[in-house]
Amino acid sequence: MDALHQEFSDLRSSLHEHLVGQEALLDSLLLALLCNGHILLEGYPGTAKTRLVKLLGQSIEGSMGRVQFTPDLLPADVSGAEVLHQEAEGQRLSFQEGPIFNNLVLADEINRAPAKVQSALLEAMEERQVTVAGKSYSLPDVFLVVATQNPIEQEGTYPLPEAQLDRFLLKTRIGYPNADEELNIIRMVRAEESSIPALSKTMSQESLLAARKAFQGVHIAPAIEQYIVNLVVATRHADLYPHSQLANYLQLGVSPRASIALDKCSRAKAWMAGRDHVLPEDVAAVLPEVFAHRIHLNYRAQADSYTTLEVCKELLEQVLV
Repeated sequence: MDALHQEFSDLRSSLHEHLVGQEALLDSLLLALLCNGHILLEGYPGTAKTRLVKLLGQSIEGSMGRVQFTPDLLPADVSGAEVLHQEAEGQRLSFQEGPIFNNLVLADEINRAPAKVQSALLEAMEERQVTVAGKSYSLPDVFLVVATQNPIEQEGTYPLPEAQLDRFLLKTRIGYPNADEELNIIRMVRAEESSIPALSKTMSQESLLAARKAFQGVHIAPAIEQYIVNLVVATRHADLYPHSQLANYLQLGVSPRASIALDKCSRAKAWMAGRDHVLPEDVAAVLPEVFAHRIHLNYRAQADSYTTLEVCKELLEQVLV
C-alpha cells in the first residue's frame, strides 16, 4: 500500500506542476477517479476545466472524449450509432462508438442538452454500458464523466433532474483565481507557447485499479459510521435539531446514495492523506461536495438566499461525533 500510495502522491504532485490556483479542484477529480464515481463542476468559462481533464487523461495513460452539449444534440452523438457499410458482398451494419467510450469524458455544459441525451448519459454513468438498437456495449473499467455547467446564462437550459444529480458522486464549485495566481497563469501559458512540458509522473490504469482496491482496506470506526448516519438523518429529520435553521429551510433530505458516497469518499480521503483509518476531519472535508447537490431547499430558503453550502456548514456544527 505504501508504494502504491507514493505512486498516487507523485501523480498528484506532477499534475500540480501544470496547474495554478485549482489545487482543490484537482483533489476533487482525483477523489472521484479513485472512488470510481462521476463529478459535476460548476464554474465560469475559462477556469481550466478542459485543461485539467486533458492532463488527467494523460496522467493515467487513458483516452479523453469531449462532448459540447447543445439543444440539438442527439443521443447517438454521445453513445454512438449503427452505421450502414456498403461492401462487395452486400450491406453490413456495424456499431460506431461515440465519445462516451473514452476513459475520461468531458460533458461540457451538460444542462444545455435535452432529456433524451441526458437519459443516454445517465445509463452510461449508472450502468457502465450503453444500449443501441437493442444491444448493450460495455464501457472501459476506468471511466469517469466530468460534467460542467455554467452558473450564468441559464436561458435555453434544461435543469438536471434530481435522479441525475444524485448519480454524481461529487459536485464542485470553481471560482476565479486571485491576483497572484492570475499572474502565474499568464507566465505559465506564455512559457508553453514554445513547448509544453510533459508530465513528470504518470500512473498506469492497472495501478489505478489497484489503488481503488487499496483504499477499501481503510478502517472506519463504528463511531465514525454513526457520525455519517447522523449527518444523513439530520437532513431528513431537521426537527431533531431545534436550535438550528435546518427545519426552516430543508424540504427534502439526501438519499441513501449520499451515505454510501460519504463513507466511500471519507475512506478515499484518508488513504490519499496516507492514513489507514478515517478521522472526523475526513468526513467533514468531503461532506459539502457529497451533500450540496443532493439537498433540496424550500421556497423560504430561496427567499432568504440560504444555500445548500450553508446547510452543510450548519450540519457540521450541529451534528457531533
